[in-house]
Amino acid sequence: MSALSLSPRALYEEVAELLRQRIFQRELEPGSWIDELKIAEAYGISRTPLREALKVLAAEGLVTMKVRRGAYVTEVSERDLTDVYHLLGLLESDAAGVVARTATAAQLKDLQALHQELEDCAKPKVQDRERFFKVNERFHMLLLEIANNRWRDQMVADLRKVMKLNRHNSLLKTGRIEESLKEHRALMAAISARDAGLAMQRMQEHFRNGLEAAN
Repeated sequence: MSALSLSPRALYEEVAELLRQRIFQRELEPGSWIDELKIAEAYGISRTPLREALKVLAAEGLVTMKVRRGAYVTEVSERDLTDVYHLLGLLESDAAGVVARTATAAQLKDLQALHQELEDCAKPKVQDRERFFKVNERFHMLLLEIANNRWRDQMVADLRKVMKLNRHNSLLKTGRIEESLKEHRALMAAISARDAGLAMQRMQEHFRNGLEAAN
């Protein structure tokens, strides 16, 4: 097996990103054992940077280290999902309130442009779940960027990595894209009206409904 070409940045970081994407893309399934020897051979590296990469992924919640058994892709339980969605609802609803109060006209225009992308990729004749998922994530990340709290951003980033272990399944459920889009419309209406309380409520509802679809 030929070795992959890795970039000049810290080797373990590059390996962590490669494995992270394989987990998100389901090449490494939740609950599956990570064969360190096979992966090290495939990437043309020693097991030392691989183990450092696995420590990074374990800290993010994507990998579970088991004593004398090695590393496994994390399986997300119903309790895990409930806890993650609860925290995301709290953090991102707070961000939505901040955006409603403080966003500039230019920032609102950028947010509206991403919302329009969601509208476009959800049209019945061109519905693209994968693109909707990606644009939806960009929308939430932009909202957090506008709210401008790096500590909240860091917490949300870690929680969203765990959520991704399950998120694609929720978008495959019949009607969820349409429901999600309606929730985004309501959120945008509240933000545009500068109603912070309503914006927070709409974001909380968005995550509650997302949790129901994910289970």
